[in-house]
Amino acid sequence: MLRLTPIVKNLLIINVVIFLLQSLVKAIDVSAIFALWNFGSENFAPYQFFTYMFAHGSFTHLLFNMFGLIFLGPLLEQFWGPKKFLTFYLITGIGAALVYSGIKGVELHNLKNAVSAYEANPDPERFNNFVEKYVGRPSQNLYNLINAYAAEPGNQQYRENSVHIARRVYDENLNLGRMVGASGAIYGILMAFGLLFPNLELMLIFPPIPIKAKYMVLILGVLAIYLGFQRNPGDNVAHFAHLGGMVFAFIMIRFWRIKGR
Repeated sequence: MLRLTPIVKNLLIINVVIFLLQSLVKAIDVSAIFALWNFGSENFAPYQFFTYMFAHGSFTHLLFNMFGLIFLGPLLEQFWGPKKFLTFYLITGIGAALVYSGIKGVELHNLKNAVSAYEANPDPERFNNFVEKYVGRPSQNLYNLINAYAAEPGNQQYRENSVHIARRVYDENLNLGRMVGASGAIYGILMAFGLLFPNLELMLIFPPIPIKAKYMVLILGVLAIYLGFQRNPGDNVAHFAHLGGMVFAFIMIRFWRIKGR
C-alpha cells in the first residue's frame, strides 16, 4: 500500500486545491495569477518563479506530475528528511523556472531583432521566411496574404500588413506565453533517483517495462534537450524547464555530497 510522507502529502493537497480553484473560480483568472509569464511582459511578477509550480494546464498535466510525486517523492523524503526534501523540491522548481526564463529571454531577444530586420527591409521572400521560422503553419488569412504579397511585391498595403503581423508575432510571444506545472521539480526528483539510487528499477507506464533509474534519467535528459532545440511552434511543453530541474538537482546533490551531507 502506498504511504504518503508528510511533505509529499501536503504538496499533493496544495496542487489539487489550486487546480480546483483554476477550474471552478470564474471571477478571477487563477491560472494567470499563478503562472510564470515572460520577463518583460506586462503580466510578469517575481513571485511567479515560486507560484507557477503549483498550477497546471489540464487534469492530465496535473495527474502525471502528481503521479511522479507520490510514487518517487516519499522515498526521497524518508532518505533526506522532510526539511531537506522540501528544500530540494522548491529549489529545483525555481531553478527550472530560471533556466526556462533565461532561454525564453534569449529567444525573444532574437525574435525582436528579426522583427526589426524585417521592418527595415520588408519583401515577400523575407516575410515568408519569417512566418515559417516563427509562426509555423499559417492560418488561411495569413497564407492568402503571403501569396498575394508574392504576386504583388510592390503593394504598399501588403507590405504594411506584413510588418504589422511581424510585430504582432513578437507581442504575442512576449505577452501571451506563460508556464505552469510542477514538471521541473518532478524532473529534479527523477535526477535525484538517478544519482542516489542508479540501479533502482522504475516501472514505466507506456510501455509497462522496468528500467533502471540511471537510464531513465539519461533518456529523459536527452529527450528534453532534443525537443527543446526542435523549436516546434505547436509544441507548448517547456522542455528546457524539465532540463533546468534536472540540472539544478544535479548541482544540489553534488554540493551536498561535497559538504558531507
